Amino acid sequence: MTLPIALDIASLHTAYQQGELTPTALIDDLLAQAEAHGREPAWITRLSREQLAPYLKRLEGESPETLPLYGIPFAMKDNIDLAGIPTTAGSPAYAYTPTENAFVVQQLIDAGAIPMGKTNLDQFATGLVGERALEVYGTPANAFDSTLVPGGSSSGSAVVTAAGMVSFALGTDTAGSGRVPACFHNLYGVKPSLGLLSTRGVVPACATLDTISLFALTADDAAKVLDITAAYDAECAWSRQHDFAVLGRRYGKAPAAFHFGVPLESQWQTDTAYTQGMHQAIAELEALGGEKVELDCSPLLAAARLLYEGPWVAERYHVIRELMESNPDAVHPVTFQITQGGATPLAVDAFDARYKLAEYKRQADTLISQVDVMLAPTTVTHPSKDEVAADPIGVNSRLGTWTNFMNLLDYSALAVPVGFSEQDLPVGITLFGPVFADLTLLSLARALEARLMLPLGATGIPHSPLAELPVSAQDGSMELVVCGAHLKGLPLNHQLTQRGGVLVSITQSAPRYKLFALAGGPPKRPAMLRDDNGQAIEVEVWRLPIETLGSFLAGIPAPLGLGQVELADGSWKCGFICTAGALNEGGEAEDITEFGGWRGWLKKLAAE
Repeated sequence: MTLPIALDIASLHTAYQQGELTPTALIDDLLAQAEAHGREPAWITRLSREQLAPYLKRLEGESPETLPLYGIPFAMKDNIDLAGIPTTAGSPAYAYTPTENAFVVQQLIDAGAIPMGKTNLDQFATGLVGERALEVYGTPANAFDSTLVPGGSSSGSAVVTAAGMVSFALGTDTAGSGRVPACFHNLYGVKPSLGLLSTRGVVPACATLDTISLFALTADDAAKVLDITAAYDAECAWSRQHDFAVLGRRYGKAPAAFHFGVPLESQWQTDTAYTQGMHQAIAELEALGGEKVELDCSPLLAAARLLYEGPWVAERYHVIRELMESNPDAVHPVTFQITQGGATPLAVDAFDARYKLAEYKRQADTLISQVDVMLAPTTVTHPSKDEVAADPIGVNSRLGTWTNFMNLLDYSALAVPVGFSEQDLPVGITLFGPVFADLTLLSLARALEARLMLPLGATGIPHSPLAELPVSAQDGSMELVVCGAHLKGLPLNHQLTQRGGVLVSITQSAPRYKLFALAGGPPKRPAMLRDDNGQAIEVEVWRLPIETLGSFLAGIPAPLGLGQVELADGSWKCGFICTAGALNEGGEAEDITEFGGWRGWLKKLAAE
């Protein structure tokens, strides 16, 4: 039979809870469909019903209420270990059979997910086209148009997710290998912050730059899988500890107002379809309350060129050097040509490149600190298989224009679908930001998803209504009302900007406040007191990362502090308050309410 429901996690769990489906029935149906379809080059190894039996048995007595991924089928790129199943990295000569699951795979199985098999890839995860698989495995077909490339190197993982063979899949992403195929398949492609997901049990491409990536049908699915897999692994040298909850970050709620950076259009290098996709994304973000800020992204593009022009290719060579020397015919010709370049750089070349990268990162960090999130093309075009065959390295390089710099600069990134071209092909963009901005990106992607409601992958199945968000959803930031020396351009404003503060709005308080200038200084300090006989006071609302608020609060001298301030629109936000009786302590305070705000009073002083 053909399943009447989508494979997103929410739909499957609803079907399980209502008794319409069981994990066993789902798996049997997926296997029957696979058998009817015949050999699919998107897979290298599919698990049999017998091999899947232990995973189904493990679910007995469990439910979606006890296991967050109960009965959810998934796949993994064949450079990620699944116990008892060969890991090939796209090369039979390299293959080995692990006795343990990769750390991330074990997290998923423990959560109730069912591994359906290992997917095809650009050999040794080298490539963005999906055309560098050996003939013994075949080349995956793009799920929308078989004449076009599927994208790589995680080609198979994208294809099986988009085609409705699994609910989600694992890939890897060193230079764009998760984001490019996600873009080509109407999927959410999570490129996590480096170290957020353990790479133990993953065949490295460039160990210092590798991460497991996630392919999902919805932002909610991506967030759930990320939440389960983003666990610190003390046995992984590249794992980094990070607790989103402690820092006040929750998935779901996008900010009501934000600034998003966009590269100068002259830098996009996109074809007509992807240019239109960028313009659509800009319009949608503006409709969500975003304000566009155009930025010269030259430092990012310069950093991107270092990945293959610099000595990082030596890391790829390091992984397969012995195979290249002992059995060169086992390596795909294009992969061999690229990787062979890693044999020649000197140690001094590596240091030269590191110095260049440090300068580019300083410039890039300064650039993106001006905004809450960055928007860029995921890739610049969708080439055909014939175009790649005619120019395998050149076309591949173009696809990495906006992906290659992310891990070099230690940024988080998320490929997001935004629509379809006139040829009915998926078009997407990338949201990116500093390290550990992952949930912020996903939350904003969810807001875009709610506006667009695109069908799921390549299945044509309509998107179900989004679930209600929990009240506790936060974006990891806090809005702060300031009324004096912290205003933009004034002496203490640097205390906000140095902590990543961004101006959200210039507004007024509710008409129930009086403003005083306290004795002492410099700089002069205000005291805004709630008073039914007061008036509206001009204020600014700034947004700060929650993790910086403690150091900011520690620097506020008595009698000032932080509390709740009512604004003109009736909302209450955290802002500066003054302790009771403070106006009668430590000297006289001048009532400056009549000037309507701190700037008005400063103008009066300047005129005297």
